[in-house]
Amino acid sequence: MSFADAVRAQQSTAPVIGYLGSGIPADQVSLVAATRDGLKESGFIEGQNLRIESRWAEGKYDRLPGLAAELVERRVALIVAAGGSDPGRAAKGATSTIPIVFVSAADPIRAGLVASLNRPEGNVTGISLIGSTLEAKRLELLHEMIPQTSTIGVLINSKYPEAKAQTQEVEDAKSRLGITPIVLNASTEQEMAAAFGAFVEQKAGAVLACNDPFFGSYREQLASLALRHKLPAMSFRREFAEVGGLLSYGPHFAEGYRQAGLYAGRILKGSKPADLPVVQPTKFEMVVNLKTARAIGLTISESFLLRADEIIE
Repeated sequence: MSFADAVRAQQSTAPVIGYLGSGIPADQVSLVAATRDGLKESGFIEGQNLRIESRWAEGKYDRLPGLAAELVERRVALIVAAGGSDPGRAAKGATSTIPIVFVSAADPIRAGLVASLNRPEGNVTGISLIGSTLEAKRLELLHEMIPQTSTIGVLINSKYPEAKAQTQEVEDAKSRLGITPIVLNASTEQEMAAAFGAFVEQKAGAVLACNDPFFGSYREQLASLALRHKLPAMSFRREFAEVGGLLSYGPHFAEGYRQAGLYAGRILKGSKPADLPVVQPTKFEMVVNLKTARAIGLTISESFLLRADEIIE
């Protein structure tokens, strides 16, 4: 048997895992790569002893149940469900036997993914990035960075499962921080642009885009709108600051996706999802884009900058 024949034979017997994502593939390249890194650390390399079938909802959450059903029909060995709690719920609704590893910023118990973090039941476990429970902290950081600003625009996607909880967090932070939030819904590019216009009209001094795969996918548009209107803006992924947004605060998403790959590898080797506790982040990072601050005429105090994990010059 030639080497090429041996490789083909190995590939034909390699396990196939499904990757179910809520977002846009081009936006998720680095996160999918991090999942592959975790799989590689577990001894599974795509194209050699592993195959991956991907399904992407591209922000249309109602497509997820159908896409999950496709992967189940394909009889994949495991499903990685990433980008909010909806992919995990869709996968869980489609199968009670195929192992599922979710990656979600939502509370997995409240989202109905698992009954317990330490002892998840059935065929589901995963990574909880708890990014959706940090909106009050983000508002606090934004207010500390610009203490002269009391009116802050808040973008929430009403189609995101955690939207109601995020709205409540903003409301809870209102009296504690002494701020006036202007909460607007945006689930399309047009609605984002309209919201920024409304923020300017209502004299908002800053903008927070809440944790949501949609805002993650459209981070460049968000950063561009904020720069055009000279509004300090904050979001949840470091990539927002990397593409020109002013400030980001949240868990290290790539590390969470790498851990999902590690869990997937352990399950392929025989571990049961119910025996793998849900992983939560232990580190959160703040990234400040100083170039953007200068472009919008904002001076940030030295004491605040010292708290940043990374400063983009």
